[in-house]
Amino acid sequence: MDSTYKKVFGGNSIVARRIELLLKDNSIEPILKDESESARLAGFGTPLPDLIQIFVHKDEEIKALALINQLHKK
Repeated sequence: MDSTYKKVFGGNSIVARRIELLLKDNSIEPILKDESESARLAGFGTPLPDLIQIFVHKDEEIKALALINQLHKK
């Protein structure tokens, strides 16, 4: 992943999709990296099913982390 992007989340697909929507609703365009889907498409298995990582542009990292933290406090 390009160094202009920072990882803000790693976890299961249900929580990741909720965070993706939250970020998009706040004008942040996240990039999702789904290891299990990539492995499936390549014909391989993965030891960590449903693991999704979310990256945002480094200029939006602080805002994204604040939104994610608010979500977890609810």
